[in-house]
This record gives sequence, C-alpha cells and structure tokens, in this order.
Amino acid sequence: MSAARIVVVGTGYVGLTTGACLASLGHRVTCVDVDEAKVARLSAGRVDILEPGLAELVVRGLGTGRLSFVVGARAAVREADGVFLCVPTPMGAGGSADLRAVEAVTNEIGDVLPSGCALITKSTVPVGTSKRIRAMLGRADVPVVSNPEFLREGTAVADFLGPDRIVVGSDDRAAARWVGDLYGDLAAPVVVSDAASAELVKYAANCFLALKLSYVNSIAELCERLGADIDLVTEGMGYDRRIGRSFLKPGPGWGGSCLPKDTSALVKVAESVNYDFRMLTSAIDENIAQRDRIVAKIAGACGGSLAGARIGLLGLAFKAGTNDLRDSPALAVASVLGALGAELTAYDPAVDTGIDGMTVVDDPYQVAKDADVIVVLTEWDEFRALDWRVMADAMEGDDVVDTRNLLDPQRVLDAGLSWQGVGRPRVARPKSLAESGRR
Repeated sequence: MSAARIVVVGTGYVGLTTGACLASLGHRVTCVDVDEAKVARLSAGRVDILEPGLAELVVRGLGTGRLSFVVGARAAVREADGVFLCVPTPMGAGGSADLRAVEAVTNEIGDVLPSGCALITKSTVPVGTSKRIRAMLGRADVPVVSNPEFLREGTAVADFLGPDRIVVGSDDRAAARWVGDLYGDLAAPVVVSDAASAELVKYAANCFLALKLSYVNSIAELCERLGADIDLVTEGMGYDRRIGRSFLKPGPGWGGSCLPKDTSALVKVAESVNYDFRMLTSAIDENIAQRDRIVAKIAGACGGSLAGARIGLLGLAFKAGTNDLRDSPALAVASVLGALGAELTAYDPAVDTGIDGMTVVDDPYQVAKDADVIVVLTEWDEFRALDWRVMADAMEGDDVVDTRNLLDPQRVLDAGLSWQGVGRPRVARPKSLAESGRR
C-alpha cells in the first residue's frame, strides 16, 4: 500500500515503538503526547526508554521527516488516515482495566476525525471496548479497529518488525484489512477477525504465559521437596514441541507492565459474564505464594529471622534488558523483606533512582559489603561475570540465594560461599572453608 498518514496518541513504550516502526515502514507518522517536555526531548531525538534499536529508529525517522512529535491530539488527527490509541490502560479499582485515558482521547478527537479514518486500539483493552468506542463516537463513517500489541520489553522493535502474527479485528472487515496492510511486507500471518475476538487474543495469550510461569514455579517447589532438579525437568519438557522451552524458567514470580494487570482484567471480564475463571485465579494466587516462598528461603539463609539482617539485592527491574520497575517481582520480594525488618542494599544496571526502603548503589560489589545474604532477583548477564571471591571477602555471611538460577554454582562455591537456587538442591560451601573461614 502507499504511505499512510498515521497519528499515534501516546508516546509510552507501546506508542513510541509503534510510531517509530511504522515510520520505518514508510508511513508518515505523528506521535502525540500531553507532556510538553517529553515531546521536546523526543523531537530532539532523546529517548528515555531503555529498548535496543528504538532510539536509532526515532533519530532515523526524524531525519527522514517521516516521524514527528507534537503536543495535543485534536489538531494532529484532522488529516489522518488512521489513529492509533496507545494510551495507558492500568489496573483500576477491583482489578478491571482503567479505560479513562482511552475514553478521554476518544471524546477529545471524535468530532474532528476525517470521514473514513480508522480509530485503532493498540493498548490492551477488555472485550467490548471497540463497541463502547463506537457508541461514544456516534459516527458510522469512522471504523473502529482492534490491533493488539505483542511487544516484549527488551525486544520490542524486533517483535514489531518480525512479529509472530498480526491481529486486526473490526466489525468493518475492510477497515481491519486496511490496518493489516499498514505492516507492508512483514513476513507474518495476518489474523483478521471480529473486534471482540481480536480484543480477547491479547488477554488469552498473556494469561496463558502467566499460567505457564506459575506452573513451572509450582513444579520447582515440587523439585525442592522431592530432591529433583528443575533445570533437568524443564529440559526434558522443552523437547516436547507441544510445550516448547519458552516461559519454563522458574523465578521469584511474574510481573511487569502486562501480566499482572491483564490477568486481573480477564478475571473481571469473566466475572462480568458469570464465569468463574478458577484456573487463572489460581495462577495469580500461586504467583503471590512464590514471592512468599522466596522470602522464606531468604529468611532461612539468615537463620530464620529477617529482623536486622543485612541483605544485598542484585536486580530490581522486572526482567533483564529493561529499566521498567512496574509490578517487578524483585520489588515485591524486597518490600516484604523490608517490612520484616531487613536492611536492604540494591544494585541494578538500569536503575539509578532512589527507592523507598532500600539503599540503591551504582556498583554491584557495594551490595556485598557486610551482607549476611546476597539475593539475585533479576537475570542480568553481568551478574554471571562478577568476581565472587571479591563479593565473598566483603560479605559478613556465606549465602547466595539465586532466585533466577542464573549463576554458576561452582563459581560461588569456589569463592567459599553457599548457593541455593529455585527448584534445585542447595549446595553448601566446602567444609574446609566452613571450618577455617574464608579470610
């Protein structure tokens, strides 16, 4: 198709990636935000989001003139062929998705959208939102299309430009196909559906991943109780093509900007049609239980009590490759540790801001100073390369709790420390070192 005139409302993670990638595909894209300072930074090519390749795409789009940033959506949409809504839909009261931002933008631009312009929801929205937007617009000449995003933080640009699939749904099938054509020659199947099915795809996919993560954390707990090794169990599972290897890594629980709010939202959607989604509520409960099991593991390494324990935390972001702290399981664990009286010192390579309840340092070796226990909470590769002899010399205690099974246990043992992961046997430091001391 020829280049389209696209407006993207919202320059957060989804909006900025969508705008920059559509511009790279040859469309003329205007990204809109209400934050004047943010618009000024983006117009100068300064990107605050940590995402490989995104800053380069923004700079390139600005250079070609196909990408621009403005304040205010109303004037921007007057000549648009399509408008993407990429505004926040956070968890609201009771767990339902908060659609106030979607509704506010719809009310702001509804009467000035050109006839035939597609209004496209990219944000994750509950089933029935397209119908709700159509009623708010009251315009038969403006088709509403659902085009859910499937972007993983840390690989968002690659996911957009090399997607597993492109989903577009609308009661106006011609409009849905037009939105699918915006992606040009990207080698991916395009699923064209009704609006409700497209809206449900995103929730169904994310909630399945949450189920899978809760399941593997439950199996990890069984491994600990039965003397099995979760790494070997998941290796054996992963060869089964029906199961696959992805999302079979145990950890401190799942979090981030999507899974917690999407699982809660789908439970609420199910309740609205009188369906008790017990499988999903159990996965949510299991995620909370996993956090508590991790806390108990750390408390055990401290001799049973966390009051006054000095704990060094490696990792705060919800996963490696991002600076996103939203619903981070690392922070959830840290919050409980702090509430139980532990003194926390933390390091994360992508986090340089202060966080209540802990001291955040800019050197990973500083978290070891006088620490009773070191806890790995985020799977940053740089933690594998730490000199654990230096860490051991700085510590007061002897235990490393590796909630991501990231480290080589032998390197930790060689430093005179004990290692325990998740779903794997604890390995105590060599007896000779235990008797003679490390120092």
